[in-house]
Amino acid sequence: MNHTSSNPVYRMRLLTHRIGIFMSFSAMALGIFFLAWILITLVMNGASAITPAIFSASTPAPGSDDGGLANAIFGSLLMVGVSTLISTPVGILAGIYLAEYGDESWFAQATRFVVDIMLSAPSIVIGLFVYAIYVIHTKHFSGWAGSFAISLIAIPVVIRTTDNMLALVPTSLREAAYALGAPRWKVALMVRLRAVRAGILTGVLLAVARISGETAPLLFTALNNQFFSADMNQPMANLPVVIYQFAMSPYDNWRSLAWGGALLITFGVLGLNILSRTFFSQKAQG
Repeated sequence: MNHTSSNPVYRMRLLTHRIGIFMSFSAMALGIFFLAWILITLVMNGASAITPAIFSASTPAPGSDDGGLANAIFGSLLMVGVSTLISTPVGILAGIYLAEYGDESWFAQATRFVVDIMLSAPSIVIGLFVYAIYVIHTKHFSGWAGSFAISLIAIPVVIRTTDNMLALVPTSLREAAYALGAPRWKVALMVRLRAVRAGILTGVLLAVARISGETAPLLFTALNNQFFSADMNQPMANLPVVIYQFAMSPYDNWRSLAWGGALLITFGVLGLNILSRTFFSQKAQG
């Protein structure tokens, strides 16, 4: 007879282990179930709205039977693109600063604290902040204001990812660069940053996915525009706000377009997450 199996302490630990495994798998199965439920509901309600017209026609007027989401799709892509151009260099440079001086400077420690607060701040607060400092003074909504608002959401994500990725660089690699006479700024940019560039690009993609579906900040900054417009200094159509407005409308075609827009955003964000977790992770391993 195995004395280990008859040991009460061993049996209690084995029981605890099995309960923990069961609860972990149950939580995972519950999460997958609700995710599948959401995706199936979106596909069932939004697939019929995915037609060529949704990419070529602007949002319809009240009571109109035709129309699409071309202006909203273009506006969302434009504002997300501008915010990515703003948040990527700012976030990467700030992350490098925190990784290099985070343990030496009180300012870096305070910056890291502020970044943690911004990561957990409600997006509507950021929208109100941009509204107060930009929209009120310019006296009109605009695509620039929307881009600034969502860039403030993306910047902390890029900073945190860059800081965490740079912390994974082996100390021996840095010491070797210092031993060759490389200055600190060159070690940070040419050695540490290059070693984890795949992980940082992953963080940038996750930040883009994070801001793609934000509605509250855009309600206070970009608002909406029924017509197609590329003028960033004017109110600009965008998918999140159009979905919010159309989903509560009394018109069937508007609600159908809202489901179609929600499906586009969901699969766009899902695609970015899959891309960031497969392509760049394989590149990093290679």
